Amino acid sequence: MARSPFSPAFWRSPLRGPWFTSVLGVVLLGGITVLFVTGLLSYAAYNPDLSPVNDKTPDKGILGFYLFSWPTDPHWLYRLNQGVHVTLGIVLIPVLLAKLWSVVPKLFTLPPARSVAHALERISLLLLVGGALFEFVTGVLNVQLDYIFPGSFYPLHFYGAWVFFAAFVVHAVLKTPAALRNLRRLHQLDEDKSELASPQPAEPTVSRRGALGLVGGGSLLLFVTTVGQNFDGALRRTALLAPHGGAEPGGGPSGFQINKTAAYAGIKAAETSEEAWRLVVVGRGGTVRLSRADLLQLPLYSAALPIACVEGWSTSDQWWRGVRLRDLAALVGYDDPPDVFVESLQRRGAFRRAALRANQVADPRSLLALFVNGEDLTPDHGHPARIIVPAAPGVLNTKWVARMTFGKL
Repeated sequence: MARSPFSPAFWRSPLRGPWFTSVLGVVLLGGITVLFVTGLLSYAAYNPDLSPVNDKTPDKGILGFYLFSWPTDPHWLYRLNQGVHVTLGIVLIPVLLAKLWSVVPKLFTLPPARSVAHALERISLLLLVGGALFEFVTGVLNVQLDYIFPGSFYPLHFYGAWVFFAAFVVHAVLKTPAALRNLRRLHQLDEDKSELASPQPAEPTVSRRGALGLVGGGSLLLFVTTVGQNFDGALRRTALLAPHGGAEPGGGPSGFQINKTAAYAGIKAAETSEEAWRLVVVGRGGTVRLSRADLLQLPLYSAALPIACVEGWSTSDQWWRGVRLRDLAALVGYDDPPDVFVESLQRRGAFRRAALRANQVADPRSLLALFVNGEDLTPDHGHPARIIVPAAPGVLNTKWVARMTFGKL
């Protein structure tokens, strides 16, 4: 029996073959394309070309060509996009691992390159495999809030995605026609003569269709134990693999998910008290300092909006009530709402400051919220005041707001 992985006889599984690999490849072709598009949309939702504080990949260059002003309609847009991105990414893990297993003998074929074209194919394959593992591993670690990799998640995942997708496109162009032919000519395939098949296969213990069933079952299990993080109530309790997938955090009007607590953000009760806290609003018309009592004297409006986070979890619509951002802009001299730069009392974390575009400020549902579901905000939900904007990532809905500067950014 061959002991070296460079010997074709080392790989003895009878499951390997063009049909098995082609089915997995076609699934990944569609799935990874959706992942890439939703990933780009997720990054665009931060409006990274608006302000340096929103841009976590400042040296992206031409890779930022897709950026546009993120809309506020529909209000559940980011919730849907990020839910699809994270859930689909986790669901595809068994498919990806099975596909890599089905072609792993090709990584050990000798000679390493038979021609220039073959050498390019091998290089693209190495980039594809390495990029896939890197993207899926960093994505899962981010969902689990385990930042054990060096550097920031945002640039690592962003640039890694471009390297991986470039290799993926090259591989897809080279292999998709053959994969589709294999699926169309299923009854004509001679699996045993394929370069993917073992020359000395062991006795089968499961059919290729059975193996696909196991892969599909694994994906289904991951779907069932992940997708619930996008919902409230009993469904969220099924999200066993999600960090926010346990029981609701307490009961009552404030019993919905949060990412960072007031304690984590270093927020002290003394600085958010009625006596101490003041909102500073700055614009071309001057500077206004408002207590919470002052804000309550302004016209108050309500909006039903969700909270949706980059890790994939979200809440259903919560009823927020507060002062419209456009009305705060009017206090400092803007009839036509401009961009706004928001600063928090939060002392640490990447998004203690955030910028919002003029279209987000102008939306009548965009609020400096003082209440949620009929009660005062709790400290963990941003008391005494927080931003809530339709379709925006959760980190842009700044909590514990201290200062708002209106003007073109």
